[in-house]
Amino acid sequence: MQSDTSGSRTEVLNVHDCWKYLRSVSVCRVALIRNGEPEIFPVNYVPDNGTVIFRTGSGTKLDAVLGGGSIALEADGLNTYGTIAWSVIVKGTAAVVDAQEDFQEAADAGLSPWETGSKDHLVRVTPSVVSGRRFVINPPSHWWPPLDAGRH
Repeated sequence: MQSDTSGSRTEVLNVHDCWKYLRSVSVCRVALIRNGEPEIFPVNYVPDNGTVIFRTGSGTKLDAVLGGGSIALEADGLNTYGTIAWSVIVKGTAAVVDAQEDFQEAADAGLSPWETGSKDHLVRVTPSVVSGRRFVINPPSHWWPPLDAGRH
């Protein structure tokens, strides 16, 4: 892992590792702009042939996708011991996919809405940038300054 002057041990992930991590979890946050305002939503997703797909119903996410513009997704996680964290960001464009074979592929890959209600729109995010980092989690004692024993 690379170190900076503050003693942090952060590693920039290569694209292969980013996709490996994206395949290891099923929930991310989707960030998009709607009516000039940023919006962020949790969604369950699956990577699919160099893209990321998720299902949604009518509403804010679908309106933003249909309006064009950029989209970003962020997924993150921890190792088994909770000592190393990672974060991957996918930036790109999104489009509604309506081919029946795409819906079948998504279902076969395990994409199923968690929430009740109609999620009958499949959105495919085509990345322009995929980036990520992994870092050692410092114990809380490194985050906070020591308490001054003379203050109450």
